[in-house]
Amino acid sequence: MRKLYLSRKVDELKPSGIRKFFDIAATMDNVVSLGIGEPDFTTPPPILEAGVQSLYQGETHYTSNHGLIKLREALAAHLENLYNVHYNPNDEIVITVGGSEALYLSANALLEPGDEVIIPTPCFVSYQAEVTLAGGVAVEVPSRFEDDFDLDIQAISAAITPRTKAVLINYPNNPTGAVASREKLLKLSQLAEKNDLIVISDEIYDRLIYGMEHTCFPALPNMRERTVLIGGFSKSYAMTGWRIGFAAAPVEILKGLVKVHQYTVMSAPTISQYAAITALKQCDQFVQQMRKEYNSRRNLIISGLKYIGLPIVEPFGAFYAFPKVSNTGLNDEVFAQRLLDEKRVAVVPGSSFGKGGKGFVRCSYATAPDQIEEALDRIQQFVSSL
Repeated sequence: MRKLYLSRKVDELKPSGIRKFFDIAATMDNVVSLGIGEPDFTTPPPILEAGVQSLYQGETHYTSNHGLIKLREALAAHLENLYNVHYNPNDEIVITVGGSEALYLSANALLEPGDEVIIPTPCFVSYQAEVTLAGGVAVEVPSRFEDDFDLDIQAISAAITPRTKAVLINYPNNPTGAVASREKLLKLSQLAEKNDLIVISDEIYDRLIYGMEHTCFPALPNMRERTVLIGGFSKSYAMTGWRIGFAAAPVEILKGLVKVHQYTVMSAPTISQYAAITALKQCDQFVQQMRKEYNSRRNLIISGLKYIGLPIVEPFGAFYAFPKVSNTGLNDEVFAQRLLDEKRVAVVPGSSFGKGGKGFVRCSYATAPDQIEEALDRIQQFVSSL
């Protein structure tokens, strides 16, 4: 018998549910996609120009493992100005290849084999996989539609065991668009302190919030010293292809992330780092403009889904709607597959995002309004035919 060369943990990983449906959709004609979580805006001109100028100026070499000090200083000032949380740019911030690398670094730097990480679901598809690849155990705690997908503190508390090392949260949330209440985040902070847990807080959508305030987790009382804050430029600044993110944490934690980082990628792309400096210093007005447009699209898709008869918790962050489809008589996988086959609309089954997503589908409204309207028309036709 031929030897299995792949490690068991890799061989047993499920493929991304997002990629599965969009690989299929890419082979089909006339598909309206509500699937990929990527801004349809082009990166703002000042950021593009900064990247181009960095090339002409010969900035094509490695940077420090931590990243350009000017970028780290700009990020530290940005976080302090927005959330009143202070990080030393010298040794408490590392620039990463997107928020995804920051998550990878966190898992590998923090987890011993068998350590448990509590993950409220629905969540981004890579969370469980990153924990598994680092040798940890992902413990899913489903959030509930009835609670607006806010944190279920009682369930999280019940999931804590002597092996629990961390809680991994993501607000504003992908895929639900939920924004955790400050009250629940404070209760989570108390749980973390009581049980000596690390909190990994992925706040990549922090600037994309509608009608309410973002609570930065490390800014809560006593949380800075036990939090790894993950963020980036992909969503707010329409910089997905630049692959630029960051992690911020107390020096004793961050030095572990940097060890993994230096042996994995050396440093984030230099051109992207120069572009990110300009994003922070000159481009807030573009963030405001894009957020205003997303809000308009948000209102469009919410009203449309409600009219069709698909129950939905109003999303106050990110650029996703997460309607319930179980009331159609179909599970989320079948709903998404048939909607793609019969009406050429691509959405992502909620079960791709963990146990808490079963019975829902994710619809991204980071696409043009006319495409959203066309998708809603087709979804209405499909639901009416059931």
